[in-house]
Amino acid sequence: MPRILLAAAGSYGDIAPYTGLGARLLADGHHVALATHDSYAPLVRAAGLEFRRLPADPRTRHPDPTAPARPAAPAGRRDLLRRAAAFVKELGGGLADAAQQGPGTDLLLLSATTAPLGRNLAEAMGIPALDLPLVPGTPTGDFAPVVSGGRSLGRWGNRAAGRLSLRVIDRLYADATRELRTRLGLPPATPRTVRRRAEAAGRPVLHGFSEVLVPRPADWPSGLEVVGNWWPWHAPDTQLPPALHDFLAAGPPPVFLGFGSMAGGEGERLGDLAVRALRRAKVRGVLQAGWAGLTAAPTDDVLTIDAVPHDLLFPHMAAVVHHCGAGTAAAGLRAGIPTVPVPVTADQPFWAARLASLGAAATPIPFKDLSAEDAVARLADALGRAATDPALRERAGHAARRLATEDGAGSVAATVARLTT
Repeated sequence: MPRILLAAAGSYGDIAPYTGLGARLLADGHHVALATHDSYAPLVRAAGLEFRRLPADPRTRHPDPTAPARPAAPAGRRDLLRRAAAFVKELGGGLADAAQQGPGTDLLLLSATTAPLGRNLAEAMGIPALDLPLVPGTPTGDFAPVVSGGRSLGRWGNRAAGRLSLRVIDRLYADATRELRTRLGLPPATPRTVRRRAEAAGRPVLHGFSEVLVPRPADWPSGLEVVGNWWPWHAPDTQLPPALHDFLAAGPPPVFLGFGSMAGGEGERLGDLAVRALRRAKVRGVLQAGWAGLTAAPTDDVLTIDAVPHDLLFPHMAAVVHHCGAGTAAAGLRAGIPTVPVPVTADQPFWAARLASLGAAATPIPFKDLSAEDAVARLADALGRAATDPALRERAGHAARRLATEDGAGSVAATVARLTT
């Protein structure tokens, strides 16, 4: 039985899709261990996968995990890079520890966060590694790097910015790579050198998003493929909570509002803003608490819930309002319902712009704008349009039908079968 170690690090959206992928590989007869943070151990084990611990859990590593989110301003980016460097440095040793557990590993599967470190591990172990990013990272003329905000710089500018983005990532991983290679007994090599070796070897890179949102760039090298989403695992018999089921049955489809792992500590303010916008738009709402602690007093027209699988919840919604992380953006599209994107930082403006350009979303509202005086009116107008505009729903439904034809996990499984036989 081939033994696979899948390594993913970050927030829920960076981890959960790999549980569904791991479950697919498990069903194909592989032994699958998923190395990730302690917060996700129950989810990993529920999917039938072996859990191996990675340090630097974003949910618990900071003294105040409820500190307010910061907008994507220049100072915020500097702070983000500083925290990311500390996160990566702690992650390297944990990844080596995870690989040493168990009787051995035949194949490494790596997320975008773990790939720069995992390639060194594969070299030391003498086994293949397969990159499985959830966002596009290779430079292209088609669009600027995902962290640049979704605005095109022209074909030359996009490629230049993409190369710069790779250099920033290489620098971010430099200390952790040096320490990891020393621990593994490997000769010195920079992250750029290790990355270039992988590119020269022509190793496949399978991207876990849909061409519905991001068509494969024609200027990408061969071997880089866009295979479609892999979706978070949940038990086949999972049901909606009774209170949610009753709320849905009591009136017309509501609007979902949630910010996932964003906006920590702003739940009370955002909950009040959401309720006022919902009532101004004359629509019902479901608020998902998330890391923000989004909440509102229970009423006939607003309900607050904890985590519920998006593929069970979203088809009951009239529209969804969220931060536009890659997985949530895809889940809304999969349900065939319009989105009101409220991007906070990182890759979220990119996905928000993609949904809007597809015609399946209202004009994005940057998260920082929710502090403006007209925030209630602006949000109400956007969610009211998303919930009632037939053109938005028609385009979202068309995208959903295309997504339904894709089998991202199956594409990965086929490649894994080739690498392990």
